[in-house]
Amino acid sequence: MTDEQAWFGLGVVGAGMGAKPHALALNALRDLVDVRGVWRRNREELERFCTQYDFPMAASYEALLADPAIEAILVLTPPNAREDIVAAAVKSGKHVLMEKPVERSTAAAERIVQLCDEGGVKLGIIFQHRFRAASLALADTVRGGGLGRLCAAHLVVPWWRPQQGYYDKPGRGTFAQDGGGVLITQAIHSLDLMLSLTGPVKAVTALSATTALHEMEAEDFVAGGLEFANGAVGALMASTANFPGAAESLTLNFEQASAVLTGGSLTLHWMDGRNEIVGEASNSGGGANPMAFPFDWHQAQIEDFVAAIREDRQPRSTGHTALNVHRLIDALVRSGREGRRVEV
Repeated sequence: MTDEQAWFGLGVVGAGMGAKPHALALNALRDLVDVRGVWRRNREELERFCTQYDFPMAASYEALLADPAIEAILVLTPPNAREDIVAAAVKSGKHVLMEKPVERSTAAAERIVQLCDEGGVKLGIIFQHRFRAASLALADTVRGGGLGRLCAAHLVVPWWRPQQGYYDKPGRGTFAQDGGGVLITQAIHSLDLMLSLTGPVKAVTALSATTALHEMEAEDFVAGGLEFANGAVGALMASTANFPGAAESLTLNFEQASAVLTGGSLTLHWMDGRNEIVGEASNSGGGANPMAFPFDWHQAQIEDFVAAIREDRQPRSTGHTALNVHRLIDALVRSGREGRRVEV
């Protein structure tokens, strides 16, 4: 490997349930990314994780920050533990790639984005649904303009999470740890993907509830109407009370065609009678096992983040783009709570 092709040094903070696809992706990227160390407070769990995926253990988070070969920190902690971690990374001049959501509240998320802006480091947020082959193909098609004007959108996230083994775990579905329920923890992926294709939502009218299937603080069901800034209208339904769980589906109705994203598959139904299919159906973690999905989407996003730093550009998914979905979720939650139309 030449100097021009030198490894990208990465430190990892957090090694819980959500770390598995990242670990698999990083192992697939060993020719590009050098994982210099992983840190987690629970030593026993840290040893188990590093042994399983053949990563070195870091003595402390401070040791990761002191390593001059580390260019970025991958943050995989729960959202209630982010602000201090990011502040320390920024102070050390490390770029940050972080699991969604940015934080539990939009105000805290805005502080994190501002920290990175003022510190001159890049902030990427993991929204791997953008990096499916079908999603990338649709994004290119939308940018090309051949679909015409967007007229309507329909998003369904019919997922399932059991009470036992999921919501019974301390902190799950709470505002203190997660920042909310189905919107900010599960449907946020599909909402972010939708916004990346449709542009901003200007107002919402929503219903939210916690069904009898779960005992949790936050919502497990949300339905609502959407008014887009470009004049299109739409509807959404997101739930973790839909046993046994099914793939999320996003339908975008344009002037020239309807685009249907279901899991990892895109179907374009053209008004002239043509049909095109891109990608193939895949698991997306919509059932009882939230990690039942491929790791190649994470791999593609990590590759994009590394390339963004090497090329001194913004990654495809940034802190600023993530704030758009945070603000949409705030509006949906407020509308459901207050029973009225809310502007985003």
